[in-house]
Amino acid sequence: MPHPPFKDEQILMVSDALDIAEHQTGDYYKFSSGQWRRHRYDVKTLSQLTADELAQGVFALLKKRSKRAGGSTPRSRSLDFYLICLQDHQILRAVKRDRDLALLPLLVYVFTHELVHIVRFCNFLQRFEVSTKDREKEEKIVHATTYEILKDLSLPKLDYILDSYQTHRVCDMISC
Repeated sequence: MPHPPFKDEQILMVSDALDIAEHQTGDYYKFSSGQWRRHRYDVKTLSQLTADELAQGVFALLKKRSKRAGGSTPRSRSLDFYLICLQDHQILRAVKRDRDLALLPLLVYVFTHELVHIVRFCNFLQRFEVSTKDREKEEKIVHATTYEILKDLSLPKLDYILDSYQTHRVCDMISC
């Protein structure tokens, strides 16, 4: 059976969730709109994903891409950008399975989490390609930061999601 993609009304919720996540993340990092534009990324949903952008066991997969700025001349430099590849089928399955989850707050959490990764990569706080051990440390830091960004946001059922990820952010920030 093929994986179900988001329906039209759910795509609108994806857009709303991204707006909320961008606003919250931008406020946390004190970004101007110009600073946000330097963090290049795009969002793809299941109907747009290629085979290498599909993943099991995650709500989103972050891919790094590069393109040449200024054409293909030898002096042109490479610009990195990121793709947030939403795994519609995984997200919808989780919302269907757990009646305490709701789509909008889950998407806000997922987007905020991925935006924190992007900010950290773009600001050289973390390399994109790291060992499994370092990736686990990075995930704990990102979950903790995501919690800090969203903890005061008033959104129904968001507290449930924040509580669900509590064990993922348990780390001593000095040793992480």
